[in-house]
Amino acid sequence: MSDASGGIEQHGGELAVAVARQYGVNTMFTLSGAHVFPLYDAAVQGNPPLRLVDVRHEQTAVFAAEATGKLTRTPGLAVLTAGPGVTNGVSGVTTAFFNGSPLVVIGGRAPEWRWGTGSLQELDHPPILAPVTKLAGTIREVDQVASRVSDAFRLANASHRGPVFLDVPMDHLYSRTRVGLPTAPDPDPIRPDPDALAEVAEALATAHRPVLVIGSDIWADRSEEAARRTAEELGIPVISNGMGRGVLPAGHELLVTRARGTALGRADLVVVAGAPLDFRLGFGSFGGKDGAPPARVVHLTDAPGQLAGHVELAAGASGDLTQIFDGLLAAWAQQLRTPSWSDWLATLQQQVKVAADADRALLESAADPIHPARIYGELCRRLADDAVVIGDGGDFVSYAGKYVEPAGPGRWLDPGPYGCLGTGLGYAIAARLAHPSAQVALLLGDGAAGLSLMDVDTLVRHNLPVVMVLGNNSCWGLEKHPMRFLYGYDVAAELGQQTRYDEVVRALGGAGELVTAPDQIGPALDRAFAAGVPYLVNIITDGEVSYPRTTTGI
Repeated sequence: MSDASGGIEQHGGELAVAVARQYGVNTMFTLSGAHVFPLYDAAVQGNPPLRLVDVRHEQTAVFAAEATGKLTRTPGLAVLTAGPGVTNGVSGVTTAFFNGSPLVVIGGRAPEWRWGTGSLQELDHPPILAPVTKLAGTIREVDQVASRVSDAFRLANASHRGPVFLDVPMDHLYSRTRVGLPTAPDPDPIRPDPDALAEVAEALATAHRPVLVIGSDIWADRSEEAARRTAEELGIPVISNGMGRGVLPAGHELLVTRARGTALGRADLVVVAGAPLDFRLGFGSFGGKDGAPPARVVHLTDAPGQLAGHVELAAGASGDLTQIFDGLLAAWAQQLRTPSWSDWLATLQQQVKVAADADRALLESAADPIHPARIYGELCRRLADDAVVIGDGGDFVSYAGKYVEPAGPGRWLDPGPYGCLGTGLGYAIAARLAHPSAQVALLLGDGAAGLSLMDVDTLVRHNLPVVMVLGNNSCWGLEKHPMRFLYGYDVAAELGQQTRYDEVVRALGGAGELVTAPDQIGPALDRAFAAGVPYLVNIITDGEVSYPRTTTGI
């Protein structure tokens, strides 16, 4: 253990911030609370200071920290005051848990010496956070702050990544001590089993219609180059989801995401890498379309605990995903027979073309009221290769998932499998900080906007220009249309008609405008991207149009 403090007496906040810096943290996301003042003192008095971004709701602080972890692949840091400050952040922590995002949340806590007497905001937080974190605990001595916070960052960033929560009683956080700072350890990647990789190669060697699915953990594990190299050397068709989008850039000959239904429905082998076999992937049930038999399934994960247990696997391997891909190519080279899948790929490429041709009419639709797909027809041609696109909504953002294909990895953010709306403003804050010169486009449904739009104030105060594109269909479309289908009517699904969310943004110090006709969309987007301030384009869309989804995940 090295004494990085130089023997200087420090309070608990200084120790925690010093450790966070060792793990690459340069921003603290928070909402002010006296229980955690020492952490703020350490941030602003540091040399150099740690950026302090204060928000309007604790969920935004956690979502911003989570998105920082996703975008930078360095753990994000959120600091929440005691009691309601912590409980307001629970949905954000849970989202990080389901997304496998590296995140450390430090909470304030009522003083230890008065515990049990009814102090302000006295609540035992760890039992609440334990089910949705890798670890939740309390630091009960100032001498433990540095070592416990170091352990938290190490654990959050270890595969499989996720959130860690620690709270500190304020009497200990304010206290001072002389301790050395632990040294941040080098990563210790999990080595995959070579025999398991040989089984994967054997399964591929006997496949006639294989598909490779690339998920978010490919990006999180810094294995995007290995994944692309493997796909290209194998010549295997690829579908991407989550932050796996962009590993194969838009237009790549192997990328067949637009033919997803045919690919997964007619495949005889599906290799899922870096993603759980959850509702987004049919719970791991593939094949069976057009007379095809059920497909065999291979699962490749960043940690043993992530391997699917509800599906019979033809093969599976876990560990460092770069080593998995490199090991798979080595095992592939040992196969006596390596089939060509060019005919299968050509079939899927033709389906991609058919889908693109079929969508063109919607992307160019002149319908009035506006069809939501027309917005993406205008937006996609204006997105730069380095654009970060964020989705926060139901039906409106489902169109984004269909039509927006990033040019590179790490440029797509959505709420993930937990499906928690309200991530948008926090994710946008993080994206602007992580990529200060890139386009940042936040796509909002009007329902989702109600959960976080107040944090436009945060964008304005911290000078963080973001383009917000709001699809305003004046309803909870993801619920309205299914309820009509099931019952013949809908309730609790209507929102204010053509609400002027753009005026809300202007009132908070940003800019914006209302769009009611298709030919107004493109010019409005141009003005938004050129504005250099938080700018909301409020587009009134047809509330009778529903996204043609095939699953609700139930």
